[in-house]
Amino acid sequence: MSDALAPDQPYDGFRVETDAVQARGDIVLDRPPYNVITMPQRDQLRRAFEALDQDPRVRVIVVRSIGQHFSSGGYIKGFMEASPEEVSKLAWNIAAPARAAKPVIAANRGYCFGVGFELSLACDFRLASETCEYALPEQKLGQIPGSGGSARLQKIIGITRTKDIVMRSRRISARQAHDWGITTDIVPDDDLERATDRLVAELAAFSPLAQRTAKKLLNDTEDASLATAIELEGHCYSRLRSSEDFREGVAAFHEKREPRFRGV
Repeated sequence: MSDALAPDQPYDGFRVETDAVQARGDIVLDRPPYNVITMPQRDQLRRAFEALDQDPRVRVIVVRSIGQHFSSGGYIKGFMEASPEEVSKLAWNIAAPARAAKPVIAANRGYCFGVGFELSLACDFRLASETCEYALPEQKLGQIPGSGGSARLQKIIGITRTKDIVMRSRRISARQAHDWGITTDIVPDDDLERATDRLVAELAAFSPLAQRTAKKLLNDTEDASLATAIELEGHCYSRLRSSEDFREGVAAFHEKREPRFRGV
């Protein structure tokens, strides 16, 4: 990676890297060994996602970590020290990957607990190393998940399995998470980086405009009726029909060549 994105001030517990050749921007959790996420870090993470979403060099955003663990969760004392205003922004900050127009990949290994799990759930794709364990352990502190974890998880796996994880503070393995549909794929630990690279390359090859449209449509229709979702899908399809990317895609198909999408 190269061309580190220069922030107004040093980031707390992570860094941002961009690679224009691969059209990717990485948010790298870097507070080993457990990559604990502090309260100030949450707002900085939000701003980092927003900056990468606006960066024209970046087509795909990746969240990954240094060391054996993605994140063991939040800095516990920080919850007691934070103001009510700070606490009220927890879910908004951690939802930044979902709000980003670009596809976001979480590369998970080792502990992926608490806010680390919630941040990953807000991403579009979750690649899990076989070493990964997921948990929302807040019940052990007399609390509940506060950054969207239980809500997002229930949408993915249903209320019964979510109660099993949340109300018992239960850890689940990467294999079980994959079987339940939480992760996109599960890979050997030493293949996680290569698997991430492959997914980045695959996503970056598509039309940026079609990718943004698909993500927004799917997010916006998650709670919609079938009739409403089909109606909105039709409107989105109609708008893409007049795009230059669609014309390029059709031309490339007939000319038997790779398309050159520009996102317009």
